[in-house]
Amino acid sequence: MGTGNEIPGSPGPQAPSVEEPTEPRGPLPPKPDQRGPDTYSPTGQKTGAPQDKVAQAGEYLTTAQGARLYDTDHSLKAGPRGPVLLQDHHLREKITHFDHERIPERVVHARGAAAHGVFQGYGTAEGISKAAFLGKDVETPVFVRFSTVLGSRGSADTVRDTRGFATKFYTSEGVFDLVGNNIPVFFIQDAIKFPDVIHAGKPHPDREIPQAQSAHDTFWDFVTLHTEATHHTMWNMSDRGIPRSYRMMEGFGVHTFRLVNAEGATTLVKFHWKPKLGVHSLVWEEAQITAGMDPDFHRRDLADAIEAGAYPQWELGVQTFPDTDDQMFQGIDLLDPTKIVPEELAPVQPVGLLTLNANPSNFFAETEQVAFHVGHLVPGIDVTNDPLLQGRLFSYLDTQITRLGGPNFGQLPINRTHAPVNDMLRDGMHQTAVHRGVAPYRPNSLDGGCPFLAGADTGAYIEVPADVPAGRKVRDAAASFDDHFTQPRLFWLSMTPTEREHIVSAYTFELNKCYEQAIKERALLVLANIDADLCAQVAAGLGLPAPEPTAALTDPQPSPALSQLGDSWPLDGRIIGIVTAPDQGLDGVREVRQAVLDAGMVPLVIAPTGGEVGTGDETVTAQRTFATARSTEFDAILVAGAPAPGADAYGARDAKVDDAVAGAAGIDPRVLLMLTEAYRHGKALGAWAGGAAALEAAGIAGGAPGVVTADSAGTVLEQVRELLARHRAWNRFIPAV
Repeated sequence: MGTGNEIPGSPGPQAPSVEEPTEPRGPLPPKPDQRGPDTYSPTGQKTGAPQDKVAQAGEYLTTAQGARLYDTDHSLKAGPRGPVLLQDHHLREKITHFDHERIPERVVHARGAAAHGVFQGYGTAEGISKAAFLGKDVETPVFVRFSTVLGSRGSADTVRDTRGFATKFYTSEGVFDLVGNNIPVFFIQDAIKFPDVIHAGKPHPDREIPQAQSAHDTFWDFVTLHTEATHHTMWNMSDRGIPRSYRMMEGFGVHTFRLVNAEGATTLVKFHWKPKLGVHSLVWEEAQITAGMDPDFHRRDLADAIEAGAYPQWELGVQTFPDTDDQMFQGIDLLDPTKIVPEELAPVQPVGLLTLNANPSNFFAETEQVAFHVGHLVPGIDVTNDPLLQGRLFSYLDTQITRLGGPNFGQLPINRTHAPVNDMLRDGMHQTAVHRGVAPYRPNSLDGGCPFLAGADTGAYIEVPADVPAGRKVRDAAASFDDHFTQPRLFWLSMTPTEREHIVSAYTFELNKCYEQAIKERALLVLANIDADLCAQVAAGLGLPAPEPTAALTDPQPSPALSQLGDSWPLDGRIIGIVTAPDQGLDGVREVRQAVLDAGMVPLVIAPTGGEVGTGDETVTAQRTFATARSTEFDAILVAGAPAPGADAYGARDAKVDDAVAGAAGIDPRVLLMLTEAYRHGKALGAWAGGAAALEAAGIAGGAPGVVTADSAGTVLEQVRELLARHRAWNRFIPAV
């Protein structure tokens, strides 16, 4: 836990004045939680320049060329009511630049959030990889971008979707990009089908709806006809498709990579990111409400946690496999990106720690312009013949050239390597390096022979001389790619009853959003080949008969590592809502608020009005009001008293109020709504000082699972913390027998 703001979310580094400032002064510094890219030249040389030397400077507004301006509110005209003059350079420069502010958004992963951090190697990978950044105690700057896949930049964070987890390591040997997802498998086995699956998942091209979701005909048409997508679809329909937070999300490299050590020995690996806070998700209704209340929920959560000093952490781990000729492991084809290797068969071995400790200082310059590429490799890491990975090696480079205006996208500050560059690449759009010499070719003598080739002993990147299978050139796949149902069944059997209920609900919701009956029936045929009970329950929700399987069901050994339930986790950065009743005193609120802070969590006081609540020494500041708060923002809710209806508690002012029942229980109806929602979503609830009356009015019994009532605020918080460590009161979700 770092040192940050008690209550994150301040928009600037200092509080503004009510009046417009008139005394000239230079730009304010960034907030303490922010920093920009490290200052390296376009050719990878550390400049040593402070970050404020590459930011805006000066007290006065200027043109892009530095000429000071005396007015930016009025165009240059021929008289006050005359036409605007073409010679107005400031107008033309300002409008032209504005017209070109936007670059093409990513076709996929357009909606993202990012942070700076550091990766520290444990040294445990030195036996399998010579990559310098994996060495013991080696610290490497990183930039990590999280994202959704299907939605546009303006879509909501909490949609059901796969999440991207891309990490740029600025190593001493060059940039290494680990470009993965929060799901360890993908929809397709060969990159040639990537346009197909994305076209199917994107909004229908005639109406451009629905946005950022898979609950529509084209998606389910594709994945039910193309059953290699079944495994990824199963993960997406599970709680993994709606993470609670980027901080509580696993990451996977998806593909099998080849590592090589200093002696030249090779090992096949799969990369895993394991969050220190555990893997947690939203429940579906909670995600839907959040999309409306706060579509920026995930990016806000990440930025606020870093600002509050609750730095997110993940361990990087690897599953290792012998680099055999067939590249199989216990019957699993390691080149098939739709397959996992259960952790019980190949444990994940930690090799380093990632800590995100600073927010970007400019979203466009960093989060939007960062360019990842799976071909950005360093000595000690190589690719395999995974046909999806092979296609990505082309696709990522190609898309950056389109998005970022040319081949020099690596010279953007956020993309600059921290290793020296002498590449003989010249010119092109947006070339910002000032190259010297007359001989950008080799061999040469005019530049003294520079640049020279390196060898293995001088840090050259040398591809592993792996054997290439001989045979006829064909458009085909290995027979080992043909099993599309064993691993989805493994995933289903590994889920707890609660998680299975959520999967059934997700399939039922998504398929009921499809228009075509044939697609629903085809989806049930796919589910029948996974599990009869799963198929029957979804069929019941669709009002259709459950078909018989067309393939024999396998009996894989369940993998407990696939379930999110059952363990306890740290509470760093969790959001605790504290409902106050100022008309009844603030008994315990100050005490419990400080205790929440001391525990590394964030307390948000919720009161009828904003500003200071209470009088004298008992004053506290409210960060939320009954009008602005919603249960989905909080991981747990504490109630100090039974607040009477606020002055704005009527339907014409706040639609969350039902005028027919407002005040009937003597308690603000928005508080009751907040409590019933939180209870329905399995969140921990606590009450003292009359707060039990609010729970009772909301229909929540004091002894219900995950509900704590006591006379002491400290006692309530202590028990709520124990509940919160398991994320939710899971025993509220009792599946039907």
